[in-house]
Amino acid sequence: MKFNPSLANVLKDHLSRYSLVIATAKHAREISEEAEARGEILTEKPVSLALQDIVEGKVKIVEPEEIRNI
Repeated sequence: MKFNPSLANVLKDHLSRYSLVIATAKHAREISEEAEARGEILTEKPVSLALQDIVEGKVKIVEPEEIRNI
């Protein structure tokens, strides 16, 4: 299953693109490392899973006010 949300929907809470990219990459790395530790083979890309978690609100991104809307 391919997860392809609208960028406008993802950035709706005044989240900067920079923060979204960094948070997605960090969470994808966590997902990948956890799967490897459990010996699990992922059928979806960790970046897709990470972005899906962010869109669904399972992961909250906190960013300083001065970098919003970059």
